[in-house]
Amino acid sequence: MLLQLQNVSVSHPASAAGHEAALSDLTLSVHAGEQIALIGPSGAGKTTLLHMLACAYKPSQGSYRLFDQQPWSLSEHARHALRRRLFLAPQTPPLPPRQRVVTTVLAGRLPSWSLWHALRNLIKPMEPEIAFDALARFHLQHKLYERVDRLSGGERQRCGLARLLLSDANLLLVDEPLSALDPTLAIHTLHTLQQEARERNAALICSLHQVDLARKHFKRIIGLRDGKIVFDSEHVTDDMIAALYANIRSDTHTDTVASSFSTDAFIANAAAVADIIHDPRCI
Repeated sequence: MLLQLQNVSVSHPASAAGHEAALSDLTLSVHAGEQIALIGPSGAGKTTLLHMLACAYKPSQGSYRLFDQQPWSLSEHARHALRRRLFLAPQTPPLPPRQRVVTTVLAGRLPSWSLWHALRNLIKPMEPEIAFDALARFHLQHKLYERVDRLSGGERQRCGLARLLLSDANLLLVDEPLSALDPTLAIHTLHTLQQEARERNAALICSLHQVDLARKHFKRIIGLRDGKIVFDSEHVTDDMIAALYANIRSDTHTDTVASSFSTDAFIANAAAVADIIHDPRCI
């Protein structure tokens, strides 16, 4: 068992006393090599769950075991060492704007580097070729020596994911990796993440608003709503999806229609709109 939650609830540190928990009574088990999609409307608790799994939020109740240890029973130093075995990729990666892409991507190696090695890398990138290879898997190798603040939103997102490829993590937690990407890049990016997870037998937990992609590419799907697990299944039906997104205000960007857009249809019509428009380690 790679991780296990038992009746876990989480409240944000800044929440007022008595405020409703962001996550409530979650029970969940994940094995090495599993690939799981998290879906649900905005505010359902997907990002909070990923951060809790990364040991950024302490459960207010229940038990959490990670790599056969209880993170919040460890010392801060031991917990930090445990976190080296996971990688959290947020939707908007906190990349230093004036840093070159090569240096930013190589930061994926920081957990395994000494302080001296890390400082040397800031002055002169130590292994630019591995950063190039990681970027190439996301079609971004031509940006190797570009400054981060000159990248588009989608390029920054893929730059952050290239860091993941350089880590040696066994638990990959990825939050909305496709939000700034066009449909073709989105599918390629998803395939790259899943291939990487398979090759290292790592667990991949990925939050997505693209329900169709989740259903097509993930065997196991967890539906979250109001901080609770609505379903955890390998057989997700249209009725289950409809219930998950029922009564969500249509002016939010995560309503049922937006969440389950047809990627195939989008690609098929891409040529028609191409003349009008052209076309984000936290731990």
